[in-house]
Amino acid sequence: MKKLTRSDLYTLEKYTEIRPEFRERVLAHKKNRQVAIGPNATLYFEDRLTIQYQIQEMLRIERIFEPEGISDELEAYNPLIPDGSNWKATFMIEFPDVNERRKALACLKGIEDRVWVRVAGFDPVRPIADEDLERENDEKTSAVHFLRFDLTPGMVSAVKQGAAIAMGIDHPRYTHQVDPIPAFIRDSLAQDLSNSTD
Repeated sequence: MKKLTRSDLYTLEKYTEIRPEFRERVLAHKKNRQVAIGPNATLYFEDRLTIQYQIQEMLRIERIFEPEGISDELEAYNPLIPDGSNWKATFMIEFPDVNERRKALACLKGIEDRVWVRVAGFDPVRPIADEDLERENDEKTSAVHFLRFDLTPGMVSAVKQGAAIAMGIDHPRYTHQVDPIPAFIRDSLAQDLSNSTD
């Protein structure tokens, strides 16, 4: 999947004009790319469109229009676009109540390393978590992590041919799985994979 460049982005003026319809399209797209694992954890799988939306929103909110500022945003977000042999996801631990969330994050240290995805017929794949910066400290884990799941060529081929995908978490304090994930999500994630860099 190609990385984004400045020429792929809308100007602030143009984005303001098209934002309602662009946002609607992205939100519909995102529904096919999220997997709730139990009641309090969700994987939001990123791709070129979801990352373009995040960049456009950052540029809009921060009123960034200078080339250097735009380049900084591209540099920060482009690594979240899948490379053709992996899935990249924002992993969120979600508790509506602030106090409950605080307690849960203290109990769930290391949960980001206990997430897994499994292509039918293969061993589970654990993620490489938080390559950009450490998101856990001595007291608690973060509510947001960035995960990369690297797949073997055999796994990529199997997914492209329709193999089922399961996902789960096996942390001592939080164990849930989805087996298999819905077909429409599987099909969307299959589009992230390729044998080339297209």
